[in-house]
Amino acid sequence: MAIPLIIGLGNPGRQYEDTRHNVGFMLLDRIAAKEGAVFKTEPKWQAHLAKLPDGTILMKPQTFMNLSGRSVRQFVAFHKWDVGDILVAYDDVALPLGHLRFREKGSAGGHNGIKSIIEHLGGDGFPRLKMGIGAANGSGGMTGHVLGKFAPDERESLENMLAMACEAVQVSRSQGIALASNRFNTPRNKPTPIHEDEPQIRRSDCPDNEKPRGQHG
Repeated sequence: MAIPLIIGLGNPGRQYEDTRHNVGFMLLDRIAAKEGAVFKTEPKWQAHLAKLPDGTILMKPQTFMNLSGRSVRQFVAFHKWDVGDILVAYDDVALPLGHLRFREKGSAGGHNGIKSIIEHLGGDGFPRLKMGIGAANGSGGMTGHVLGKFAPDERESLENMLAMACEAVQVSRSQGIALASNRFNTPRNKPTPIHEDEPQIRRSDCPDNEKPRGQHG
């Protein structure tokens, strides 16, 4: 049941801290703090890495969201892990803020970071934890929504979700994804506004004027 690698998705840089698209980073920061682990910059892997006391590695790719798979593929290949050995945590606009959903495999659902990981690993058979950030409802469109910061009245729901996600990840590590799914997946009360395979982000979430860090020729 051990999970050797937990990946949280997000965009690097201060301007993206605390944005909805970075809840994957936020979750890993909280897990690391809770277990006394410290993230270190690892240019070779284009990532920030932290090692938990039980040997589990936390990974925050620093390639920008759209190229997350490149960093993940290099690290997974080096350690000779199977695709199904990893757990990826990320934001999902199809889930209301505060809701969690484990899946053992599946399509990208329009998420550019997951799309990149699927392309680089050559398959979608890896477990993931989706954290709801709610659908876009403002004038900025989908890109403005995911790259925007949480509103003050959303902070309590965000913190509660991250705390629950920390517990969910711990259960998945000790007892497996299936049990964690049964315990933490939020029941669907009504149809989600976005189909699982409908693009959630229709424009690049890696700004045009930003070049991914750690690119090699």
